[in-house]
Amino acid sequence: MSFRSSYARVFSFLKAHPSTTKILGLSTLSGGGGLLTYSDSSPLRSILHANATHDSDGNPIRKKKVVVLGSGWSGYSFLNYLNNPNYDVQVVSPRNFFLFTPLLPSVTNGTVEARSIVEPIRHLMRKKGFEYKEAECVNIDASNKKIHCRSKDGSNLKGTTEFDMDYDILVIAVGAKPNTFNTPGVEEHAHFLKEADDALTIRKSVINCFERASLPNITEEERKKILHFVVVGGGPTGVEFSAELHDFLVEDVAKIYPTVKEFTRITLLEAGDHILNMFDKRITAFAEEKFQRDGIDLKTGSMVVGVTADEISTKERETGKIVSEPYGMVVWSTGIGSRPVIRDFMQQIGQGQRRVLATDEWLRVEGCDGVYALGDTATINQRRVMEDIAEIFSKADKGNTGTLNKKEFNGVVKDICQRYPQVNLYLKKNKFKNIAQLLKSANGEDTEVNIEKFKQALSEVDSQMKNLPATAQVASQQGKYLAKCFNKMEKCEKKPEGPLRFRGEGRHRFQPFRYRHFGSFAPLGGEKTAAELPGDFVSIGYSSQWLWYSVYASKLVSWRTRMLVISDWTRRFVFGRDSSSI
Repeated sequence: MSFRSSYARVFSFLKAHPSTTKILGLSTLSGGGGLLTYSDSSPLRSILHANATHDSDGNPIRKKKVVVLGSGWSGYSFLNYLNNPNYDVQVVSPRNFFLFTPLLPSVTNGTVEARSIVEPIRHLMRKKGFEYKEAECVNIDASNKKIHCRSKDGSNLKGTTEFDMDYDILVIAVGAKPNTFNTPGVEEHAHFLKEADDALTIRKSVINCFERASLPNITEEERKKILHFVVVGGGPTGVEFSAELHDFLVEDVAKIYPTVKEFTRITLLEAGDHILNMFDKRITAFAEEKFQRDGIDLKTGSMVVGVTADEISTKERETGKIVSEPYGMVVWSTGIGSRPVIRDFMQQIGQGQRRVLATDEWLRVEGCDGVYALGDTATINQRRVMEDIAEIFSKADKGNTGTLNKKEFNGVVKDICQRYPQVNLYLKKNKFKNIAQLLKSANGEDTEVNIEKFKQALSEVDSQMKNLPATAQVASQQGKYLAKCFNKMEKCEKKPEGPLRFRGEGRHRFQPFRYRHFGSFAPLGGEKTAAELPGDFVSIGYSSQWLWYSVYASKLVSWRTRMLVISDWTRRFVFGRDSSSI
């Protein structure tokens, strides 16, 4: 084929696909040739993957339809890392953007703008060649492999649109909803902090409270009520919001509303004994002391029993007394619960008695084929060593002698540690180098181990089983893990890479999911942050605040959002926070 005819065929292809092929540059070369440069070309990408979607005889392979529900941390991470052309990927989410939730408290007081922490999901859809539908899944029909969806009820739209979608593989990443514990009045009168709209509503409400309190016909008692801000929940979100609100009052409100600043009050309510109880005790103690110094009214052992339009009622644990106080605004941040669609799905598959949807260590929903669940939607139901102890021993005892020698034991040690993460946690906590040392401590110098000694040595390891926290860090890692499994699905079907199947033959296709903790931050206001890092390392102060800035800037999902957030931080340092009620 001549160069001229090849050149003509290229331009014919470009003419046939004008909407998806971008010509960035065309430079004429001496001799009549040319140089073409392309960016983000879907047709060219499909040509590159053509061989991957056809069998050895050239016949097209039917792609498996993967439906992903949700565009949050786990869903976005899964989509971002998925690179297998053998899947037809459809995304369903009522939110057409990814939200960087760790910075939501900063949106509530104008430190960061809401648009700075969102990334439109259609950018990723176009890049990956996936399809997106802005709708909410309201029902999952696992037996027929279908989902029922409803479009958003927009204010400028007449009604909603409902439709069904079938799937081969379903990835549930819808997250969770705030947990009110059925406390009366919370849904009607309290603010939540889960979505961008929540943060903007809180921001507007705070400003409106100060504007109302500044009116000339308001009494002193009314001002105290209007400017009483109550935060329920002493976890990371409640603590950070309280700190952000205090900074706003001290650094900005004092200048903008000088006549009412003396009436402002922040109350933080926590039902437990301490705030930030999932952090190191040193961080908890410092946070409580700092809040007391800052004038934040911290009340531990106070459980909210009701919220009305004007008052919030709490039950004091020590006395059992019910106390009611007037307030201007309540922010509710006490944990999360399953969404209605997930609760209905759990009833279908026999998990109706559970509080959270359960998956195995490979993120597969238990009792349901072809369905995976990630992030806050589900929890991993880690298998206990003692449930499988007889099978583990039998698999290792290749000679059926009733005892394990050193060689037989070493043959399953690696698989035990891979399959049961609590083993390594137990070894680390008790300062054992390996399982062999654990067995030696339990059985002395015996060179062979019977089933009873084997059970005795491993009897305590299940005490180290822990549920993973419902954090963005966990959700993001799960999405990345599952995408990598899908990317090498065909390869691992032929050559499994996971641990031994102790209850069955062969090996598992993949290594089970393992969470790696990189540390946690707790911003405490006044440019001070507490950091709990791997290795039992704790840092508190200004240096941790700058570490917080750098880590969060690096974790934003695009250079666009990084630049916007950094510019917002810079604007706040130079000009202060935006106090407009929009």
